[in-house]
Amino acid sequence: MEMLRPIMMFLLFIPMALLGQKIDNTASFRDIKSQNYIRINYDNDFFTLSDFDYTQGISLELVDSWLKKNPVNYLLISPKQSETRFGLAIEHIVYTPDTLDTYQIQYGQRPFAAAFMVKSFAIATDTIHKSRIVSSLSLGLIGQGAGGGNMQKIIHQITGSETPNGWYYQIRNDLVLNYDLSYEKQLLRLNDFFSLQFNGGLKVGTLFTNASLGLNASLGIINSPFTAAKSNTKFQVYLYNQALVNAIGYDATLQGGIFNNDSPYTIPNSDIERFTLQDNLGIVLQFNRFYLEYVQTFLTREISTAKAHDWGGMRVGYKF
Repeated sequence: MEMLRPIMMFLLFIPMALLGQKIDNTASFRDIKSQNYIRINYDNDFFTLSDFDYTQGISLELVDSWLKKNPVNYLLISPKQSETRFGLAIEHIVYTPDTLDTYQIQYGQRPFAAAFMVKSFAIATDTIHKSRIVSSLSLGLIGQGAGGGNMQKIIHQITGSETPNGWYYQIRNDLVLNYDLSYEKQLLRLNDFFSLQFNGGLKVGTLFTNASLGLNASLGIINSPFTAAKSNTKFQVYLYNQALVNAIGYDATLQGGIFNNDSPYTIPNSDIERFTLQDNLGIVLQFNRFYLEYVQTFLTREISTAKAHDWGGMRVGYKF
């Protein structure tokens, strides 16, 4: 019975979850055991046959030893007793209401919004206490300058989908400056077949301000993400489920930017759902130098007049 308890706990996590962030490449179940790698992420609700809310996300991340010289690292957390990897990422996220083809504002639905960011991040792993701290600083732009409308129109033309005509009413240009922290602690590990971790996170800035708590679990053939990056690795294939509870303080994709109040349509504070639930259920395959992942995500409504949403995502990585 003791051996079955972790598996039962993993199965219980599947209906749980909560909102961490739309693109999160630094969670332990996405660990690539190398000081040097590149990975691309692509999210789209096309994978779940829908087209609203968080409709697309793209990121390109690079972890490399030469990034230790990045001056932004002085603002990140890298404890002396931890092994720290430094990285850079470029991210682009796009949001739309339920109705795309109308030229009118869709009151009660999410505004059109897009953001583009450059992120510096540090992954600090404590191999003794089996924990890790990830810190990141993002700088970018939310609004027309992020190019979300043009990108979606081109994609819809290529795929023969309806034309998104409401981008004129999108969230207006404003600064994105965000500092994010996350902490993970291994709670349980059964050889190389099952692991359970605690998650905690805090985001403060002009794009997202929120806090989260939760758990993630992995089941399959798994290398520990809490060992040195230079350690020997082997073939891995495993399922994971991430569960978090998120308390929402501010969301510029719903409420508009901090400094620019000229957005034609935003969601009032009274309609923001201050707690959201999200479930990330995925499968990871790692072999030789390659990383492959597919994930499906379910998110409860973010505003009181909207509905729940789900999407899919793929990640491809390569160690060099």
